[in-house]
Amino acid sequence: MNRLFGSVRSRATLGATLVVAVALFVTGAAVLQALRSNLTAEAGTQAEGTARAVASELAARTPYDQLSGLGSKSGPVQVVDEDGNLVAASEDLQRISGTVTDRVEPRPSSPSPSASASPSQSAPAREDDEDEDDEDEDEDDEDDDEDTETPRSQSTPEDEESEPSLAPGETGRQTTFSSGAATMDDDTADYRFAAVDVQTHDRGLLTVSAGAPLAAEHSAVRTALTVMLIGFPLLAALVAGMTWVVTGRALRPVAGIREEMAAITASEDLKRRVPEPGTHDEIARLARTTNETLAALETSVERQRRFVADASHELRSPIASLRTQLEVAAAHPELLDLDGAVEDTVRLQHLAADLLLLARLDAGERPVDARVDLAALAREEAAGRTGVTVDAESAEVAGSRGQLARVLGNLLDNGRRHARETVSVSVRREGDRAVLAVADDGDGVAEADRERIFERFVRLDAARSRDDGGAGLGLAIARDVAVRHGGTLTAGAAPSGGALFELRLPLA
Repeated sequence: MNRLFGSVRSRATLGATLVVAVALFVTGAAVLQALRSNLTAEAGTQAEGTARAVASELAARTPYDQLSGLGSKSGPVQVVDEDGNLVAASEDLQRISGTVTDRVEPRPSSPSPSASASPSQSAPAREDDEDEDDEDEDEDDEDDDEDTETPRSQSTPEDEESEPSLAPGETGRQTTFSSGAATMDDDTADYRFAAVDVQTHDRGLLTVSAGAPLAAEHSAVRTALTVMLIGFPLLAALVAGMTWVVTGRALRPVAGIREEMAAITASEDLKRRVPEPGTHDEIARLARTTNETLAALETSVERQRRFVADASHELRSPIASLRTQLEVAAAHPELLDLDGAVEDTVRLQHLAADLLLLARLDAGERPVDARVDLAALAREEAAGRTGVTVDAESAEVAGSRGQLARVLGNLLDNGRRHARETVSVSVRREGDRAVLAVADDGDGVAEADRERIFERFVRLDAARSRDDGGAGLGLAIARDVAVRHGGTLTAGAAPSGGALFELRLPLA
């Protein structure tokens, strides 16, 4: 399991599939909600039309038994008076819920005061009962507040603002919607109900509730849900398969790079290179960078091999010479060349010091961050050397005083070996750089060799021989130190015809 999901291909496929699955789930839920809302609203509109049609007939004084909306083919319809009594209902209505009342059997409503008696008939009754009504008036008001259930059609103060009192024969503008169920002719179904108020001329305020079936909404939602349950997994599987294939093709060059790198590691053959795809994507850039790294590593290893070989060769000569002298001295003490032995020992010591410094530079040793005045350093190094002149202005740089002194000393030693008479040292400022120049009046360096002389263990001619004390490391060390200090060291031609070496370092 860890190996399966440890690959980029598997993780990319899983991630893409999860994203698509979540997107499909959210989209599907939104579509189902929108579909359900639209179909429910459509059913509510249908129910409202039926309720308003029945309300119009009631406003036109149509008797209950002649209302067209109460037929068996219509949906469930209820007519409720302001006292909450069911006064008319659809035929074959057996059970209902979600409306003003769950009654299905109509009850005759008590006639309204205006319809049950004329003013002449009601007057005697009012005269006979006038005293009794006056005595119980306060108690009736309190009983109405505490014990009488407020009919649904009564309006609160907020409703009175939005729904003013209706005139006789007028239908209310507001419609109340609700959801419920009804059983008609032994068939139970869900309905969307709409309730509308109507003020009649002879039957007071009535509320008409009519329902429209939600079967279409349920059917459409079930169909959409079935399609989603079948289609969405197939779509997610298709996305997973396409992602797996596309990712595999995209990562195929990576497998080739990995295999080639494993072969290079096993064979230790740094001349080999990884395949570079013909595309211009990140993998192609990775392959090119890998090959550049291999090339740099090959150069470094080859340089190290040459360095070890050259160092071994250079160390062999003074060691062999010193051993010979010691063996001769052991057999014939009178033949001991003490000066030669000391010279070979000093030369061996200098060579070891140079090799150690180069090793530290190759290891990335950072120079000490200190301020060094090149003019003062030039005067110190020139002191005690014959034929060396100094013309320097103060220029401070940041770096290691010891390493910079080593650079200047190597340049002066090189100049003295090849100069005819004099070596000149100058220090000046050029912009944000300090320039230290060492020139001699010797034969100079050919233009073709001005870069080769900075390679390690390189000696251009017989004049640069071991007898002259040079091992071919001085200029290489000088350039490495200059680079470590953020500067450059170049060779050119001096005005006097000899060699000119210029060290350029950033000013502190």
